[in-house]
Amino acid sequence: MSPEVKPTMLAGVRECPIDDALTVVGDRWSLLVVREIGFGVTRFNDIARHTGMARDRLASRLRSLETAGIIRREQYNERPPRHEYLLTESGRGLLPVLDALRRWGDMMPHGAPATP
Repeated sequence: MSPEVKPTMLAGVRECPIDDALTVVGDRWSLLVVREIGFGVTRFNDIARHTGMARDRLASRLRSLETAGIIRREQYNERPPRHEYLLTESGRGLLPVLDALRRWGDMMPHGAPATP
């Protein structure tokens, strides 16, 4: 971490923007949703197919990402009502983070365990 970063403390607990960010996108599925939308995959069924997510899990992640202001939902069809999901400015700000994670993942040895 940069030496310019000055952590602040509140009641003995470190306040940290990393912790705040992880509260919003700190699980695998949320980041995979952002990845797909960043690739231009914006429709529910396509996001589900590309991530392998169960439909109920995807619906939950889309709602939480929309509530957090990372994505926005836009209707593209009236009958039946259909929506697509687009990154907000805040969501687009995550793309360099995902790129850094991808580059870091490329450096990991193949066959490395997925979980500790």
